[in-house]
Amino acid sequence: MFTATDELNSYIVKNGIRQIDLKFTDLYGGLHHMTVSTHHVDPKKIDKGTGFDSSSIPGFKAVESGDMVLKPILDTGWVDPFFEVPTLSFFCDVVEADTHAGFLRDPRSILKRAHAHMVESGVADSSQWGPEFEFYLFERVSYKNGPGVAHYDIASEEADVGGLVSATNGPGLIPNQKGYLVAPERDRYLNVRSEMSDALQAIGVPVKYHHHEVGAAGQSEIELEQGPLLESADRVQIVKYFVKQIAAKHGLTATFMPKPLYDMAGSGMHFHQHLFKSSKPVFYKKGGYGDFSPEGLAYIAGVLKHGPAILAFTNPSTNSFKRLVPGFEAPVQLFFSLGNRSAAIRIPKYARDPHDKRFEFRPPDATCNPYLAMAAMLAAGVDGMKHKLDPTALGFGPYDENVFETARAGLKSLPTTLEDALDALEADHDFLTVGGMFAEETIGAWIKAKREREVNQLQRRPHPYEFELYYNC
Repeated sequence: MFTATDELNSYIVKNGIRQIDLKFTDLYGGLHHMTVSTHHVDPKKIDKGTGFDSSSIPGFKAVESGDMVLKPILDTGWVDPFFEVPTLSFFCDVVEADTHAGFLRDPRSILKRAHAHMVESGVADSSQWGPEFEFYLFERVSYKNGPGVAHYDIASEEADVGGLVSATNGPGLIPNQKGYLVAPERDRYLNVRSEMSDALQAIGVPVKYHHHEVGAAGQSEIELEQGPLLESADRVQIVKYFVKQIAAKHGLTATFMPKPLYDMAGSGMHFHQHLFKSSKPVFYKKGGYGDFSPEGLAYIAGVLKHGPAILAFTNPSTNSFKRLVPGFEAPVQLFFSLGNRSAAIRIPKYARDPHDKRFEFRPPDATCNPYLAMAAMLAAGVDGMKHKLDPTALGFGPYDENVFETARAGLKSLPTTLEDALDALEADHDFLTVGGMFAEETIGAWIKAKREREVNQLQRRPHPYEFELYYNC
């Protein structure tokens, strides 16, 4: 939005802006913010940044060395529609308080280093990314966990979930797994999605389309146009922020949880991606499989080869792997294909123009930290290009068939649990540390925290279904 601080100051005065909101992301993907009065904003303050205590931010520093600085990125600014006082929001880089060097665990800085590594490797000088957002809108959600209680309760007016069925809405309910592109009379939240899309468009986030998804109980999708690497990662945080705020305005609750409902479609966040060098598409070559170039196929091979390790960042929750099961259009095996939605990597058939030649990596979901997930995918693809990997020679296809039905032998499987993905990352992460993209200690801290705070905690708790299975044993 802005290219210089004098431009920012002029806008503040002209438009009556009274607050600056500084937004940043912790190591695990959580969004945080600090609000500063414009009375304290001047060019020197912007350049110097604003200090904060990082020891209270998940995954950042210890209490004895917590001082850090937020440096707003001027071209990320937008007028925030959710503040009653006129406010400009900015994404920030997290930098060291003394040197102003990028903090090793700042997700934005990690993604910047991944981009720099791609450029230095010589394989490309820019990339375009397009995330797809799937999420559920519910009327009511409650949950509780304790020594003697574990439950959740979800209610939806679109499907027979949570006891909201009545004689009035019963005939209009959406059958299970039949929600994809349903007609407006059954699509109860179409106006809510339109409001979300309009709000995003108003701040410069280009929405491609929105629609009802397969899940009967309020599952929705918003897809964006492709954009540059870092900008696309910022957009992930913006979309999640806007969706939750607008849902709450309408008395709804929005969740990007991968599998909130048993036996209903899960919510993924597929990432479309393609590379360019001197403005020319790297992935295109007429006559290749899907008109993909050898360089593009090598990138695919890198992503699939390192796929199990990548999933520790793209699918970093225990709930992620309840979505990656057969029967719900979510991939469970590592192969690529042309237009095949059972594949981990799909080359869209409709993307025929050279500059639109791309693929989508389908396993990820929105529990990921987008900066780390995109850095990991990019690093794996660049590793494949540097080593000229061949996906066919490595057993990754292409296979143009529904592998759920054919049960093709010999296919490599995705991890089936978060613990498996963390084990894979522990064994295979050299491709992430090249060029200083990820610090070794950052990867170690990620694995340790995920095991201690999520994997182990879930394993120790009785599950409600276990009572049905074992209470009378």
